[in-house]
Parts: sequence; C-alpha cells; structure tokens
Amino acid sequence: MKFGLDRLLTEPELRRPLAGRRVALLAHPASVTADLTHALDALDALPEIKLTAAFGPQHGLRGDKQDNMMESPDFLDPQLGIPVFSLYGEVRRPTPAMMDSFDVLLVDLQDLGCRIYTFITTLRYVLEEAARFGKTVIVLDRPNPAGRPVEGLTLLPGWESFVGAGPMPMRHGLTLGEMGHWFVRQFKLDVDYQVIEMQNWQPEAAPGSSPNAPNLSMARCYAGTVMLEGTTLSEGRGTTRPLELFGAPDIEPRQIMAKMAQLAPDWLHGCRLRECWFEPTFHKHAGKLCAGIQIHVEDASYDHAAFKPWRVQALAFKAIRLLRPDYPLWRDFAYEYEHDRLAIDLINGGEGLRLWVDDSQAEAGDLDALTQPDEAAWRELREDVLLYR
Repeated sequence: MKFGLDRLLTEPELRRPLAGRRVALLAHPASVTADLTHALDALDALPEIKLTAAFGPQHGLRGDKQDNMMESPDFLDPQLGIPVFSLYGEVRRPTPAMMDSFDVLLVDLQDLGCRIYTFITTLRYVLEEAARFGKTVIVLDRPNPAGRPVEGLTLLPGWESFVGAGPMPMRHGLTLGEMGHWFVRQFKLDVDYQVIEMQNWQPEAAPGSSPNAPNLSMARCYAGTVMLEGTTLSEGRGTTRPLELFGAPDIEPRQIMAKMAQLAPDWLHGCRLRECWFEPTFHKHAGKLCAGIQIHVEDASYDHAAFKPWRVQALAFKAIRLLRPDYPLWRDFAYEYEHDRLAIDLINGGEGLRLWVDDSQAEAGDLDALTQPDEAAWRELREDVLLYR
C-alpha cells in the first residue's frame, strides 16, 4: 500500500502541476513518509517544490500540544525559514493574509474516521476559504483506520461546531480525501479540489495521528470513547491507554458490565470488556485510583464488522444511569469554546443520545430506532464520493 504523500514524492508526474507555484502544507505529527520523515521535511528536499508556508491543526504541526483546547501559536520554522500558521490558536479559519501566502495547499492529515475529529472541520474551513480566494487544495490521502462501518446519529441542523463539521453520523467511514469531495458537494463549493489517492488500500480488510491516538486499538474505540469527554468519567488521558478505557473512583465496573450485557448483548459483539484500575497522571481524576472498564479490540474476539464502539459506550452510560440514577454523569463546562450547550450534546450533534440515557423507560431498541435510519441514509449519501472499492 502506498499513501498519497509517498506517491507525490516518488511520482514526478504528480508534482508537475506544482512547478512554479507557491506551495503550503497543512500537516500534523502523523504526516510522515513510509520511512517516517515528516512531510514538511520531505517536501522541502524536492527542488521543484517551493514551500512558502505551513499550517498546523489542533495539537500543532509537530505535535506541540496534547490536551484539548490548548492553542498553538504561529511561528517561523527554524530550518525552513517559512511561517507556520496555527489553525487552532487565535483563528480556526485561515485569514486572508494566510491565504495570500500560497497558491496550492497540500493537506496531509491522518484522520480517525469520526465526525468529532477536528481535522475534518479544519479541512472544511480551508476548502471554503480556498473557494473564496481561488486557491487549489490537494489532499494527500491516508487510510481511515476505522474502515467503512457507519454508526451514530446524524448531526442536526443548528448543532454545527468545531467538533461537528456537517450532517454526518459519528462514524462516517470516509477517508479525508473522500470527505473533501463530500464537503465540496454538500456545501456547493466552487473550488479546485484534488486528491492524490492511495494505491492498494483495501478498506474492508479490517484496517487498523494525534498525540492521543497511540495505537490502532484507540482508533477503533474512538467513535464511542470520545463521548467520555462530555462526562465526569475519565477517558484515560494521563494513562498509557487513553480513549480505550474509562472509569472513576466511585463506580463499580462489574455491576456496569453485567447491566450492559443484560440490556443489549448484541451491542457488545466484536470486542471484550475487562474490569481494570488506573490512576491518571493528569486530566480528570488525576492522582486518584479509578475503577474502570477497558475495551479490548486487538485479540481474537475482535470483529471489525460487528464492533459498534458508539453503542458500546452509550450502553455503559445507560447502565450507570440505571444503576445510579443520581450519578453526576454529564460534565458541564466550556467544550471547544461553546458555553451554552452541554458537551455531550455537542459531541453527538444533538440531544438524542443524552435524552435516551436519562430516560429510565427507554430501551436499546429505542436508540436503534433513532439511529438506524440515519446510518442507512448516510451509507447512501456517501456512495458517490467513495474512491476505494
């Protein structure tokens, strides 16, 4: 398999359209070649490419910030002498001055296949500004490690945010290059948009980024465990397994797992749950021993087509609510700079998930009845932007 970046570096005909044009790169720590050279350094080594600027999304160009809502500043690259603009600092959209620094923007970002992942929102914003200023955007495509499965509620009108780029379900099943085509179509953008496709990627072959995506297991779980950011439960930040486990000092994992199995055993297929204990070194419950549950998706029990991370995590919330009706589950704080809506609702693009959890009479089938039509509609909507069959 060959990623878009490596194809650009090794196939001269792909670089010819860049000759004589000012080139910028939007990248992050996972933007590396097959031999682990960062994309910015690899492109700078090509004499026919004139790099004039670079951009960093959330967490920075080289990975300078780990936690959420930690902004990165603009700076001058010490080796290349070009400006590096932050799209997660004073601005989220590139300014006119930033847009004036290039003719072609190369985008090399490893996505995680989840609506809430802010890199796809950044792609939408740069496409919109490129349409406004007459610039070219070329995505150097990478695999979606979560593959093609679709899961979750569609973001509702009025719930757009930096973690909600458009009306899609939580787990969208597209690559970044495919997502760009969907944005162009969905928002009717008049922009020169291109994708340098991967070679030999097989999305259905159980495919397997960010400073918080240390391994494939986390990438598989993320579309569910990311909802923990909107709760008082630790999502494992400050441990070696972030977003693969969850817990708190005052929960009882065995009771929760038993209740989950009682409520919706079908939702637990494709993974294994295990009682565990951990002590975060930072973030929620730092320095406290937490009782928790780890979601295992790396052993023989893992079934890529059957695993439903969003439902698994939703089921855990439901079990906690039924066992402990007064448990302070939902975290009320400014999430991604939004102050007037609960984080759990921003994450899910509406109130449906939270209302289902909090309704003591609602059953698993009620959430399926809400979600399955959204999932089916999205599979049909995305069909004509798929680049890999």
